[in-house]
Amino acid sequence: MKIKGIYWDDGNISHCQKHGVSIAEIEYVLHRVEFRIPDPFPNEPRYRTAGETAEGRYVFIVYMEYTKDDEMYLRPISTRYMHRKEIKKYEQFKKTMDKSTN
Repeated sequence: MKIKGIYWDDGNISHCQKHGVSIAEIEYVLHRVEFRIPDPFPNEPRYRTAGETAEGRYVFIVYMEYTKDDEMYLRPISTRYMHRKEIKKYEQFKKTMDKSTN
């Protein structure tokens, strides 16, 4: 997915950083989204993804997608570092993806 940018405002900056994940880490992962799954939030379409930062930390992100002038933007809603158990599942998932593309 090719995105034009990440949308930040007063509401999502503080919420996304409350678990210590930096804006740079969030943007790094969002610019490299390898997969997304629907988030079961009832009021608006949201997605979940996970990824590894440039420093090797694993991040879980909930975000929204929107289009403006035919270009895709992402708005992070919530972020946190992943737990060991989640990292293990993520790494297994990546191996499965790698096998299916080869």
